[in-house]
Amino acid sequence: MIPALRIGFLGLLLLLWVWAAQSMPRNLIPSPGATFDAGLRLWAEGRLQTALLDSLSIYLSGLAAAVLVGIPLGALMGGIRHFGRTVDVFVFALAATPRVAFIPLIIVILGLGFEAKTFIVFLGAVMPIILNTYAGVLNRDEELIEMARSTGAGLPRIYRHIILPGAVPFLVVGLRLGATIGLINTVVAELYTAVKGLGGLLALYGNTFRMAEYFVIVLMLALIGVIVTEGLRLIELRLSRWRLHDRL
Repeated sequence: MIPALRIGFLGLLLLLWVWAAQSMPRNLIPSPGATFDAGLRLWAEGRLQTALLDSLSIYLSGLAAAVLVGIPLGALMGGIRHFGRTVDVFVFALAATPRVAFIPLIIVILGLGFEAKTFIVFLGAVMPIILNTYAGVLNRDEELIEMARSTGAGLPRIYRHIILPGAVPFLVVGLRLGATIGLINTVVAELYTAVKGLGGLLALYGNTFRMAEYFVIVLMLALIGVIVTEGLRLIELRLSRWRLHDRL
């Protein structure tokens, strides 16, 4: 049912796209056919593959670093109450600060290369992961933990069987938000530092009003977002089954 509805909605979006291309002034919005031809041309020239690999290497590296730092730090903040209450105000303050404000400082320290771009992605993705992991651990079932302690369960076992499984819904939300913000920051990083990757092509074709090529890059970024979101959805389903099995 859901796949059919999605296909139907995609068809509606294509019809709206065709209508907009025909209604708007010439060359402002390219038709789906012109966009497809531009995509084939960029692929044949090798530009699309090169830019895609550049962007994915930055995006996935920054996101992986955010996961490796964010989940343990959020779990530590939620598990040690005094530590969490001490640092959470600073984490919230950093999360509320626009990441763009840090870009000049990052460039001064790390330069314009891979490290600076990856850190910009990391900085955007790590905050939601930390905060949602923190909230998930704080949401633990204290009565269940007391019952586990009464049976002699140690802290590692309690974390594995009670706290972390209970935090899964919060954690997945944090991963989704982090992945989304990380993708946005990938484009921002490529625009503010060495102009390469999909962000570089986006700036190039946008500034020269090559709208068919511009739409190809926008659709490629949207496709990456869909793939990452659906991948996290599958992970959530697997973790939910694991959580249910662990509770039983």
